[in-house]
Amino acid sequence: MVQSQAALDRSFAALSDPTRRAILLRLGESGTSIGSLSEHFEMTLTGFQKHVRILEEAGLVTTEKVGRVRHCRLGPKRLEDVARWMAAYRTLLEQRLDHLEDFLERTKGTP
Repeated sequence: MVQSQAALDRSFAALSDPTRRAILLRLGESGTSIGSLSEHFEMTLTGFQKHVRILEEAGLVTTEKVGRVRHCRLGPKRLEDVARWMAAYRTLLEQRLDHLEDFLERTKGTP
């Protein structure tokens, strides 16, 4: 459970930044070199590589050096733990709303 919680924390931390979410969207189209990918973002290559490293540590992307070029693609994790957490949270919220609806129905018309 602790290991799973740590992985979930890394995923949410990685997803908390709009640049990293944009990187994932671009990689969803196809894998590419980090240099080519970085051209779509207004930052230094060093700064961009930090974002990629955070995504890689979360398991959301993988990188591989081929010759002198480092290639980047979506990782094997694919956000399953985040999706499971969100589904559980959605269920919790729906249950609370159902309880509220029941309460409002019971107290309707009561002065």
